[in-house]
Amino acid sequence: MSALEILVALAIAVGIAGIIVPVLPGTILVLGAILVWALEIGTSTGWAVFAVATLFLVVGSVVKYLVPGRHLKAAGVPTRTLVAGGVLAFVGFFVVPVIGMFIGFVLGVYVAERARVGGALAWPSTKGALRAVGVSIMIELVAAFLAAVAWAAGVAAT
Repeated sequence: MSALEILVALAIAVGIAGIIVPVLPGTILVLGAILVWALEIGTSTGWAVFAVATLFLVVGSVVKYLVPGRHLKAAGVPTRTLVAGGVLAFVGFFVVPVIGMFIGFVLGVYVAERARVGGALAWPSTKGALRAVGVSIMIELVAAFLAAVAWAAGVAAT
């Protein structure tokens, strides 16, 4: 393995970590690392690998919004509840770095649901929203892993 391939592998690993703990733009890091590799080797194999990785990441990015959205609509969680969670996640990110985003999201969803349906039904709705977010993260993670596997296969082929 060359020094470039080691750096690309590290960037892909950091990107995957950025998906799990959303501090960094994980998908963009993975795609960017593979693009740098494809530019450097400049072969048709490199560009084919980049195209496949891009396809995985784009499809994953679209599906990560579609699937959880359907589950939330089926669970009866309105969009305004998710907006409240998103706003408090944004605030929480700056108040308590890294974990504040998660705390803010949960708190925002819970408060919005408590105001909407009352105390007894707020927690089940909150759990449904959290499950949907978990599914979204898993979908993005699978897409990034598939892109990483495509890159590894490309490295092996070149």
